[in-house]
Amino acid sequence: MLVPFLDLKKINLKYQHEIEKELLKVFRSGWYISGKELENFENSLAEFCVVKNVIGVGNGFDALKLIIRAYFELGVFKEGDEVIVPANTYIASILAITENKLKPILVEPDINTFNLDFDKIEAKISSRTKAIMVVHLYGRVCWSDKLIEISNKFNLKIIEDNAQAIGAEWNGIKTGALGDASGFSFYPGKNLGAIGDGGAVSTNDDDLAQVVRSLSNYGSNKKYYNDFKGVNSRLDEIQAAVLSVKLKYLENENFQRRVNAKFLSDSISNNLIELPIYPKDDVNSHVWHLYVIRCKSRDKLIQYLNNKGIQTMIHYPLPINKQNAYLELKNIELPTTEKLQDEVLSLPFNPSLSKFEIDYIIDNINKF
Repeated sequence: MLVPFLDLKKINLKYQHEIEKELLKVFRSGWYISGKELENFENSLAEFCVVKNVIGVGNGFDALKLIIRAYFELGVFKEGDEVIVPANTYIASILAITENKLKPILVEPDINTFNLDFDKIEAKISSRTKAIMVVHLYGRVCWSDKLIEISNKFNLKIIEDNAQAIGAEWNGIKTGALGDASGFSFYPGKNLGAIGDGGAVSTNDDDLAQVVRSLSNYGSNKKYYNDFKGVNSRLDEIQAAVLSVKLKYLENENFQRRVNAKFLSDSISNNLIELPIYPKDDVNSHVWHLYVIRCKSRDKLIQYLNNKGIQTMIHYPLPINKQNAYLELKNIELPTTEKLQDEVLSLPFNPSLSKFEIDYIIDNINKF
């Protein structure tokens, strides 16, 4: 049998009738940019996250870029300032920093949670450090009292890269409302996925929100009058309408992800496989965007599972300090990050997987 890594068609067909109804409504409205659908979605997401401001933008990368750019315009950042960022994140997190002429300071992850190691942050802070970008990797919230203490001690902004953890919570507060500002991605494969590109910025800072909204619309708050040298990065009406439908079911989908994750963790038994930690004491802290195992014989495992029809992916195969795009970082030693990149493997994992498919994955991994 074939178990695809991700079947977007199957995921979205669950909401076929509602989505098609909304698409037809948008089509017939004749209003396709910055209309009521966007306003409705922004308000709904703000209510979901319990945050004052949400601004829909073109994609998750733009969301992070616009947050940093807005801090420039507000005089909080200046060229050459430093941003602490996890070393094992997707390149978009780093690009958002360097695109704004800031310097990324790579910090190793906690090998057990995959998230930023809070104990290693303070040693990397200098007089140029202005922010910490936390990445809620694979769906697990990256937050702690120690992070807050460091932020307060050094007067640092905290920017959330919330591309993978929408709906996760820390002490009852949802991601997107934890930091000073947060960037969301609605890439189709995310827990809340559009049918194209999409993103958003959330913040309780009204001044920041106003600047982000202006920057995303050519630097304009009033048509043809431009306060900034902005960009064109807007979440269109079609994507907003689709996301409004799917947002209603996000909590249920995240719940099913947790159920599936616990079943996998309870059922996989193989000494060659290291499983991700299931947070039993705080299940809401993880929304399981990905189910990532570790295996020292990863290449053999990939081939074995592929022969069984089980598709897998590596998130991410090459760390930032090994990328041709960032040769200036090549001499940085990141042993934990490189170890993880050599061992991590993402299994097929989403709420649309059947019980038969999950059992098939478990059975074959246990036989490896």
